[in-house]
Amino acid sequence: MTASKQPLNATLVLDGEGTQNAIDLGDGIYMSKDVSNAYRVITSGGDVIINTGIVFSGDENFRRLNSVSDNAVAKIIFTQSHTDHVGGWRWFNTPETETIAQANFDHVYGYWEALRPTMARRSRQLWSGDIKKSVQEFTKPVITTTFHDSYRFELGGRQFELYSVKGGETIDSLVVWMPQEGIAFTGNMTGPIFGHVPNLYTLRGDKIRYVQWYLDSLQRVINLNPKVLITGHGEPLRGEAAIRTQLTRMRDAVQYIKDQTFKGMNDGIDLWTLMESIKLPPDLSIGQGHGKLPWLVRAIWEEHIGWFRYESSTELYNVPPAAIFADLIQLAGKEKVLEKAKHHINAGKILHAMHMAEGVLDVDAADLTALNIKLTATERLLEQNGRENFSEVRWLESQIRLIKAAIDEVSPC
Repeated sequence: MTASKQPLNATLVLDGEGTQNAIDLGDGIYMSKDVSNAYRVITSGGDVIINTGIVFSGDENFRRLNSVSDNAVAKIIFTQSHTDHVGGWRWFNTPETETIAQANFDHVYGYWEALRPTMARRSRQLWSGDIKKSVQEFTKPVITTTFHDSYRFELGGRQFELYSVKGGETIDSLVVWMPQEGIAFTGNMTGPIFGHVPNLYTLRGDKIRYVQWYLDSLQRVINLNPKVLITGHGEPLRGEAAIRTQLTRMRDAVQYIKDQTFKGMNDGIDLWTLMESIKLPPDLSIGQGHGKLPWLVRAIWEEHIGWFRYESSTELYNVPPAAIFADLIQLAGKEKVLEKAKHHINAGKILHAMHMAEGVLDVDAADLTALNIKLTATERLLEQNGRENFSEVRWLESQIRLIKAAIDEVSPC
């Protein structure tokens, strides 16, 4: 696989690997690239650290950012509680350091901690090919100051304003605003790839993020009219007009998707049709490297009216449709089902073919023809979707590996 075919998200999170120097962003601000970047803001009254990176980069982030200033770390600010933001806390923290987070920090951190084995298992399937470093001892940050909507402080003559933006990746997301300089730190409020469709639901697993809160959060940053926008990944964006244009397009694109989803729901159109039919107009087209438009439609649907779609009484109970696959395959006969699946492959009905192959595999997990049909269908999905969306690409790649391993196991020597 060539680097050019890597999803953008994979490239961004690996930019900080190895030994490198902190990057001078101007205005006394330094960046250490990481899975999620860490920043140091220098003031005459002590320095401010904004995010500390992931735990296995903690010592390197500390070395980089410590090399640019001899000042004490007066404050640490977390733009959210995910481990790629808070993992390096113990390296930067001292008994005199104040650690600041939005008031929902403990709630979000708490359910992640309670579900850590589940989250880790799901994340490994998507990320194990990109991040290979071993897990290190993790110290939960001790938060000394929290706020609900806003919080202000002054340090060494520099003003800092913190604003809750609970429509970001977590409901404890915040923005750091430096009004004198016109600089906003948004962390991963808009996801790891700025300017792209947000992940209101992530394949890794998390609570569905409220679409209106996302829109409100974007508007809150637009209203600041920043001259410089520093996100969780990549280089800062500069220029009031350019920043406003991008933020406005993101806002309007998501508003359009919300409006079209609501319209379709009110018109009685089913979820699956809406996921297929809603498209962005050309003037609102934005990338889909992090979230995907169909996933956004489904997240908006399920956020507002939940998982019961009024399609079948069986949705209310604990027997899924797949429970009768074996019966149907036996009634129709494996050979007929596989022949039809091949027909679907040739007709470009990839998902139809995959459903049928999986039905056969439910009866006979070692059926070589079904495995090869499922492999072909999965490879076609990966090929036709353009390798843009990180989670989709990594999921399909993981499935291809598993199917190939199953084929190797049952193939004649």
